[in-house]
Amino acid sequence: MKWILDDLRSALAELKRASTWLVVGMIFLFAALAYALFQFAIQTDSVLRNLKYSMAACREMTNGPIIFLFCGMIFFLFSATVTLGEAQRYFHYRERKNKREMAQSMKHGIGWGIFAVSLAAGGLIFFNINCR
Repeated sequence: MKWILDDLRSALAELKRASTWLVVGMIFLFAALAYALFQFAIQTDSVLRNLKYSMAACREMTNGPIIFLFCGMIFFLFSATVTLGEAQRYFHYRERKNKREMAQSMKHGIGWGIFAVSLAAGGLIFFNINCR
């Protein structure tokens, strides 16, 4: 029974670290972007519009934009995952005081994060143009 209290103490100790809240914030940002894209995607679904479940004023999309958005969201998922992994590597090397690897993981993390956010922003802009 003591191990439960030890686990709770270690979890509370992790919540006191700034790095934990930074990663939680990144996860929240990526989840919010994915949720916004999902809401737009539901509005453009032709089956839901024919069944009168979605009453959005969106243009009919052909296969090209649908495939482009689908592949873009797959790359968004992969790049968001890589961003979180690079953040983990950064904090790992910061604890080990390895400046070279720390700088490299920071550079890669920022690059992948910008790529992920730009993919999501591009999808939102595309949906915003086609659904107004």
